[in-house]
Amino acid sequence: MNPRPSLASRIGVGIAVAAVLIFTLFPVYWMISSAFDAKASSGGQSLLPQEFTLDNFAFVLTDGGFGTYLRNSAIVALVTVLVSAVVCLLAAVAVARFRFKFRTTVLMMILVVQMVPLEALVIPLFLQVKSLGLLNSIIGLMVVYVALSLAFGIWMLRGFVAAVPVELEEAAYIDGASWWRMFRSILLPLVMPGLVATSIFSFITAWNEFIFAMTILGA
Repeated sequence: MNPRPSLASRIGVGIAVAAVLIFTLFPVYWMISSAFDAKASSGGQSLLPQEFTLDNFAFVLTDGGFGTYLRNSAIVALVTVLVSAVVCLLAAVAVARFRFKFRTTVLMMILVVQMVPLEALVIPLFLQVKSLGLLNSIIGLMVVYVALSLAFGIWMLRGFVAAVPVELEEAAYIDGASWWRMFRSILLPLVMPGLVATSIFSFITAWNEFIFAMTILGA
């Protein structure tokens, strides 16, 4: 039987938990408090709002262009998910099922790309987008986000495709199914969990990313 913790230890644990909660939740409280405080924009905000106002929300929803930014973010994220899902799935099938020259080299290049920090890609991708004439365009931003999602998506989906027994595909061919029918009825349902996971990753990448959006759209 374990001994019951002493009162001092329980108090210490309670204080530690309270400190962690305050440290974690205070920024959230400060953000909400600033949103409703009329003096927040002038630097006169206190711990508790002195003058309650909704003008900050009105500014964001009208003059701040929040609706436009939200629409653009949603469009870019959804297009990135759709394009990267299709390209990653087809590329994963190619590297997992087909034997071609430099196949191992392609896989190693995909793995190496994931090791490069995003900050190191800002200038090269900026120059590429500039050469394509897509600066200050959400199409250029979509191209960048799709490119950033491909390496992880292809590598992850390759594992899911390789895990599908080849015998299932061969059985479909024996039954007279075409490649497209086999892909649609057998391979795609089996790799759907991986496709969903990579799509979520692509969406989060496109939705949360700021550096490339600021660089390409603010050029």
